[in-house]
Amino acid sequence: MANKVVTFGEIMLRLTPPNYLRFVQADSFDVTYGGGEANVAVSLANYGEDAYFVTKVPDNPIGQSAINHLRRYGVNTNYIVKGGERLGIYFNEIGASQRPSLVVYDRSHSSISEAKVEDFNWEKILEGAKWFHFTGITPALGDNVAACCLEAVKAAKKLGVTVSCDLNYRKKLWSREKARSVMTELVQYVDIVIANEEDAADVFGIKAAESDVTKGQLSEEGYKDVAKQLMDKFSLKGVAITLRESYSASDNGWSAMYYDGNEFYFSRKYKVHIVDRVGGGDSFGGGLIYALLNGYSPKDALEFAVAASCLKHTIVGDFNHVTVKEVENLAKGDASGRVQR
Repeated sequence: MANKVVTFGEIMLRLTPPNYLRFVQADSFDVTYGGGEANVAVSLANYGEDAYFVTKVPDNPIGQSAINHLRRYGVNTNYIVKGGERLGIYFNEIGASQRPSLVVYDRSHSSISEAKVEDFNWEKILEGAKWFHFTGITPALGDNVAACCLEAVKAAKKLGVTVSCDLNYRKKLWSREKARSVMTELVQYVDIVIANEEDAADVFGIKAAESDVTKGQLSEEGYKDVAKQLMDKFSLKGVAITLRESYSASDNGWSAMYYDGNEFYFSRKYKVHIVDRVGGGDSFGGGLIYALLNGYSPKDALEFAVAASCLKHTIVGDFNHVTVKEVENLAKGDASGRVQR
């Protein structure tokens, strides 16, 4: 039987110049939709779970197009609220080799950024749910949206729903000081924290010793310490840290660590040639949620999540269009890329 999973956040219109063009070269843009929690919901729907995405979009054809895009992949949109001025937009210039990707946001006064607590009846939304997921991007949209997140996690705890949060610090949205203040309160209600190499330092000032992500230097012992400090600070059930070694915009090393309070688990490392890295962390989160919900061991859950994310880096757009079988095949070691006939 499918598990009901609810995610909450912003979905945006994504505009990307084709064929690795720079913004100044572009005469047209490829159009899709995406956003952290929406990306997680699509992953879970692809895996056969009963995935719900909750947000607020404008009551116009662009808002409806975003809803339709989610429905195309099996995401339940019954609790999406309509209202407000506009759908947020982000422009994504895909980098290559030594030229990094570039994101420009146009999301001020988006519908979700002006959402109110009374827009969402969380006890009704979360009824029968097994899991609730949000990211640090959502409360960064404004104090009002942070209040919505707080109501959601409080309702989840009351109903016995597992809560996960990807810290996802975005310096273009808020300061480290503001992030620390807001996220410290929210994470009190979280069971599983997901972070990358820099999030714990940016949000909570917890740094990994002897690591330099710009040089591709990661210290396993340093990240063990980060996970333990997060676990101790918030009494969590688990901490997952994705470990990206950036050789260039086109080629990365990709692995992760999971700590369940008793043991540290490290995944295999993939050498990834990147087609589109946006949504890579979200696909990790979706894979981890699926695996933990379905009884995978911590080690196997980690391997599933990393393999899912590895595959996402080969897919254009925010969403991870892969199946459980495809992920499991890679997690079991079939990384040949041979044609499937």
